[in-house]
Amino acid sequence: MKVVFMGTPDFAVASLEALYKAGYEIIAAVSQPDKPVGRHAELKPTAVKQKATELGIPVLQPEKASDPEFIAHIKELAPDVIVVAAYGKILKKELLDIPKYGCINVHGSLLPRWRGAAPIQWAVIEGDKEAGVTTMLMEEGLDTGDMLMMSKIPVLPNETGGSLFDKLAYLGGELVVETLRQMYNGELLPVPQPEEGVTYAPMLKKEMGLIDWTQSAETIDRLIRGLYPWPGTFTYSDGRMIKLHRAVVAETDSTFNPEDCGNVLVFNNRIYIACGKGTIELTELQPEGKKRMSAVDFLRGNTITKLTSKKG
Repeated sequence: MKVVFMGTPDFAVASLEALYKAGYEIIAAVSQPDKPVGRHAELKPTAVKQKATELGIPVLQPEKASDPEFIAHIKELAPDVIVVAAYGKILKKELLDIPKYGCINVHGSLLPRWRGAAPIQWAVIEGDKEAGVTTMLMEEGLDTGDMLMMSKIPVLPNETGGSLFDKLAYLGGELVVETLRQMYNGELLPVPQPEEGVTYAPMLKKEMGLIDWTQSAETIDRLIRGLYPWPGTFTYSDGRMIKLHRAVVAETDSTFNPEDCGNVLVFNNRIYIACGKGTIELTELQPEGKKRMSAVDFLRGNTITKLTSKKG
């Protein structure tokens, strides 16, 4: 089968590599345009572009996937299938209709739960017990197409957005290879997504990481883990930001008054924070302008009595 692969971030790289190792003829890799990063706004190639270049696969980077010239080029390539993994844009019907076997999306959730941009992180934030990858036939809607195959794994109690991301990226690579094999052999029967259980995973934004200490310790713990490593969570102490990298729920079910939430107890070189219900222990944090450090290292040169969600 001749494959056109469309993807942009790290999540898509595992699927690209898996297809390449399985011997599929990848005639082009399509990725979002390079974006400026850093203080000097230097253009950085996408993760898929880097990997495709390394594998010797031609790379296409249209400004828009709906550009007539780009669509005409894909028609000339005449792929048997287009595989899409976290490309980042909704594709138009004119493109979806080109390949003989259609366009297959590798989506990091157990559809119809968590349609949208950040399914993996939201699974952690909302405390899902299972996560997984679904391959589906694409249509113009947002992750609404008929399902082809699904693979599940448990979400561990200490799971972070980053650790689950890595697991599901690898799982997605395995699943898309098997999906193409069964599709080619006529063994797959597309199944419409159920109408019940639909949820959406909005794009992550930095402001989502501001901790509200009136929430429960379990809710805050899931947010810290779900938004790690990006965009991360943060709080304020005496007007200065502190980034939170690691935390655990302490063994207590105490309920605090709103005015007490955010109060800090330092005991045996450990940092405990009063939450709306229960207590959080901070184990790794990063004061403004300093490096990431353990709670023990932080306490060697810093004092802390109250954390708030307001800078002033």
